[in-house]
Amino acid sequence: MKPRSIVFDLYGDYLRYDGGAAPLQTLTDLLAGFDIPEATTRVVMARLRKEGWFDTEKQGRTTLYRLTDQSWRLLDEGRRRIFQREREPWDRQWRVAIYHVPETDRTARERVRKKLRWLGFGPLAPSTWISPHDRLQEVAEELAQEPSVRLDLLISRSMGAAADIDMANRCWELKELHLALLAKRDAYRALLARFSSVPPRGREALVERIRLVHDYRMLPFDDPDLPLELVPAGWVGRDVHDLFLDLHERLAPEAEDFCASLGVGPLNKAAAHA
Repeated sequence: MKPRSIVFDLYGDYLRYDGGAAPLQTLTDLLAGFDIPEATTRVVMARLRKEGWFDTEKQGRTTLYRLTDQSWRLLDEGRRRIFQREREPWDRQWRVAIYHVPETDRTARERVRKKLRWLGFGPLAPSTWISPHDRLQEVAEELAQEPSVRLDLLISRSMGAAADIDMANRCWELKELHLALLAKRDAYRALLARFSSVPPRGREALVERIRLVHDYRMLPFDDPDLPLELVPAGWVGRDVHDLFLDLHERLAPEAEDFCASLGVGPLNKAAAHA
């Protein structure tokens, strides 16, 4: 795990519930648990501040790193995509995002595609992406930050169930994804057995919990959380998600106690599990 990824995971899982701010010394102590040297932590935090992810303020001799509005949006959206899954029956409607980006602005095009993937959309055609989930408002809000993008958002239906399945297979590599999910399920089951036999304590629990979040949080880029009507028989995506939640919760008490020993404690402890 890269130090900057650990920083965001720590803020996402802990420090956001402590007011979204932490002294540099606390960050140094936390990252030391991941064998990150103090000098590296200082450099990483300075770079993240320069990139606009953090503001700093002085409290006596202490430098406080506080989340910016940009960071709060990132963490809020990340938490929704990582920790929540759709459970309601599918309304059999596709949400369609059609975009146009000038040929000269390839960087913007890549940003648009990345944002659509993160929101669970798949490419039916090069500039036409679809999702079975009602996230058009989120698309509009995300892409409003791209002034060169012209965007059309639609809601549509196919000619029937067979067409829906065909479209899903064209948008996502479901066979390859299923194999990856099976491997992740087996890995998480092995972790669950190990943690049940020898529960991690203190620093180890925090490291394991952050490592778990780091491992799982990229999955929404590949797994669009499709309705059961669109996935192959025996799909294990939701099983993997439930295993992740179980592991995350099991590690919580020891990890939180370790954070508390370093002066990190959620203002609303119940919120840390929301």
